[in-house]
Amino acid sequence: MATHPDPHLTRDWKLSDGTVVSIRPIRPEDAAIEGEFVKSLSDESRYYRFMYAMKELTPEMLSRFTRIDYDLEMALIAVVGRPPRETQIGVARYSTLADGKTCEFAVVVADKWQGRGVATHLVRPLIEHARHKGLSRMEGFVLFENRNMLEFAKGVGFRVAADPDDPAVALISLDL
Repeated sequence: MATHPDPHLTRDWKLSDGTVVSIRPIRPEDAAIEGEFVKSLSDESRYYRFMYAMKELTPEMLSRFTRIDYDLEMALIAVVGRPPRETQIGVARYSTLADGKTCEFAVVVADKWQGRGVATHLVRPLIEHARHKGLSRMEGFVLFENRNMLEFAKGVGFRVAADPDDPAVALISLDL
């Protein structure tokens, strides 16, 4: 890793039922909870996130997702509980593309936590972080059948357009 994550990205908030959710940058030691998180997703949620059928992350994927270069990318996770019993309930990440001005992002929230504001609390600071890094555009690819994600993206300001290379996929974009 080139640098360490900004500690200002760590924050707690409460759900309407009083559950405390912590948002923080992902760390290498989060590999186990990241792996469990992906395994716990429904088949549909995993498919919508990765756009292919899978059951769990490979060791290489776990390493890639938790050992990030904070100069070029960021990943924020949402957890409940406290170490050593944290449970990951969501993740949002971006990676800077080759042009150095655009980043690709993705977000996924555990099925039972969807619709409770977790994605918004992950994506808004991710957008601000990308702006702070000087990026000018954030984009992502979403299956058109993933209507909830498309509505969420519109709600936080993303434009939705058809991907010219794949009619089943929407390109969502946000000028930063």
